[in-house]
Amino acid sequence: MTPLTSSVVVCTASHERAGLLLECVESILRGTRRPDELFVVVDGNPALAADLADRLPGSVRLLEPERRGLSHGRNAGVRASTADVVAFVDDDVTVGATWLSSVMDAFAADERLLGAGGPIEPRWGADRRWLCDELLWIVGCTYGGHRRDAGPIRNPIGANMSFRRRELVAVGGFAPRFGKRGNTLGTCEETELSLRVERANGTGRIHYVPDARVRHFVPPARISWGLLVRRSVSEGLAKGRLRRMYRGAALGSEGPYVRHLVTVAVPGLVARGIRGRDARALLGAVAVGASLLLTATAFVAGAVTAREAGR
Repeated sequence: MTPLTSSVVVCTASHERAGLLLECVESILRGTRRPDELFVVVDGNPALAADLADRLPGSVRLLEPERRGLSHGRNAGVRASTADVVAFVDDDVTVGATWLSSVMDAFAADERLLGAGGPIEPRWGADRRWLCDELLWIVGCTYGGHRRDAGPIRNPIGANMSFRRRELVAVGGFAPRFGKRGNTLGTCEETELSLRVERANGTGRIHYVPDARVRHFVPPARISWGLLVRRSVSEGLAKGRLRRMYRGAALGSEGPYVRHLVTVAVPGLVARGIRGRDARALLGAVAVGASLLLTATAFVAGAVTAREAGR
C-alpha cells in the first residue's frame, strides 16, 4: 500500500503572534514525521507576509488568499495541498514530537477514518485564576468532560484537527459564515464541517487520537470575564444555527457535557471552595453557571434567527 502523504496548514494574521508562529513552524519541522507540505496562510496582512517570507524556512510555502477570514484561509490551504491528509493547527500552537506521526498512523490504520483531533493542552502565559478545566474550550483547549480515550467524536477542536483532503474538497471545505473574520469571534466552523462530512459519508468517521498532542498558548488577555461572555454568546448563537441545520446531530456532544457540568463539575467546585475556602473554585462555579446561562440564551436566539432566515 502506498504511504499516505500529509499537508499541514497554519493560518495567521497578526504581527503580534509572529514569534509564536515561528515556534509553531519549528515544532512541526522538528517532529518525528515531517509533513510533505507545510503552508502558512497570511490573512489580510501583506506586511506580515513580507516579513515571514524572510524568516520562514525555505520548505514552507506562504499563501495570501484574496478573501479574508479563517475559513477562507484554511480553504486556501486545502486548495494548495496535493496530499492525502490535511492537518490544521493554530499559529499559537506548538506540536508534540509525535503529533503528525500519530495523526497519520490513525488514518493509515483505518481507511474509513475521515477526520481526527487530539488533545490541546494549555500553555499558560499568566495565572489561570478562575478558569477551570471545564471551561478550557473558551481558550481553544481540550476541556473537562471531553472524551479522553480513542474513539468517535462529533468534531475535533480547530487548533488540532485533520481531514482526508478528498472528502474536504467533496463537501466544499469550511463554511465562511461560521469562521472567524477579522475581529469577529465566529465559532463552530469545525463543528459544521464535521457534521457536513459525516452527513455525506456516514457517522462515526471522525475520531479522537490521544497521542496527537499539541500545546496552545493562552495569553493573559484570554483569561477574562469579557471573553467568557463573548465566547459563550458566540457559541450559543452558532449552535442554535447548527441545530436548525442538522437537528439532533448538532448537539451530540452538548448533552453529556452539560450533565457533567451540572452533576460533577459545579458541585465539585462548590464543595472544594467551601471546604478549602478556595475562592478560585467558587469563582469557577460562578463562571460555569454564567457560561451555561449565556450559551443557552444565545442558543435560543440563534435557532430563532436561523428559522426566520430559512422562511
